[in-house]
Amino acid sequence: MGVELPHLYRGKVRDIYDAGPDALVIVASDRLSAFDVVMAEPVQDKGRVLTAISAFWFEHLSSIAPNHLISTDIGDFPSGAQVDEIAGRSMYVRRAEMLPIECIVRGHITGSAWKEYQRSGTMHGAPMPTGLLESDRLPEPVFTPSTKAADGLHDENIDFDRAVEMVGSDIAEQARAMSLELYSAGAAHAAERGIIVADTKFELGLVDGELVVADEMLTPDSSRFWPADAWKPGTTPPSFDKQPVRDFLDGLDWDKTPPPPALPTDVIDAARARYVEGYERLTGKSFANWK
Repeated sequence: MGVELPHLYRGKVRDIYDAGPDALVIVASDRLSAFDVVMAEPVQDKGRVLTAISAFWFEHLSSIAPNHLISTDIGDFPSGAQVDEIAGRSMYVRRAEMLPIECIVRGHITGSAWKEYQRSGTMHGAPMPTGLLESDRLPEPVFTPSTKAADGLHDENIDFDRAVEMVGSDIAEQARAMSLELYSAGAAHAAERGIIVADTKFELGLVDGELVVADEMLTPDSSRFWPADAWKPGTTPPSFDKQPVRDFLDGLDWDKTPPPPALPTDVIDAARARYVEGYERLTGKSFANWK
């Protein structure tokens, strides 16, 4: 990408560069993964949308929790990362010691939590009220952590006691309280704009001993965003993300392993439109004005 810094990591979406002992540069690409497989075709501007949404939330919710963001302006970046190619899709951040758990908060029962509930009436091992329907709103948001799986494997849902074993009681309690407060505030803001945040995943880490939010925050890739007017318990509402891609792939005879099938242009364009609409509805800003 033209970045002249040591390249530390390449994930499904993000590339991470070494910006010194205390900092990183994180670049969000337009790569798209579905069913844990990276598609051959990028979704134009996806990385810029994810960065723009995260930057919005980092500022909007800064009174609730500190975060790792230093700047999204490449003029503030180290000289080796001041390249136009990554403008608008990159963050200069403080280096954090990341927790080995995913900090998930669920406000509605869906996805893996719904599958577990169908099997056993529980969510992450905890008993739940009887009679819940898919996508139902939970009585209150619930902190449901998971492990961080190695590449190619799936995260494992765990209970809070297991999280305590992994990070210690003090950090686990802090992580739960911070995640629930961030979710509640973010979901309330989104609801005013016609979006339900069904669930979300926070990445938390320690900077100088302080727990902070890192990576991305309340984006369509780390959350399920549903249009409020399309939500109906007992159904799976459409999402403000790669739902058009998932729907297309579900209609194919594909075993969900690489190599992925080719995506038609109209499916890619529809996914881009979903991401952009999510940003504009959440922030009240035009994506065309994002730097």
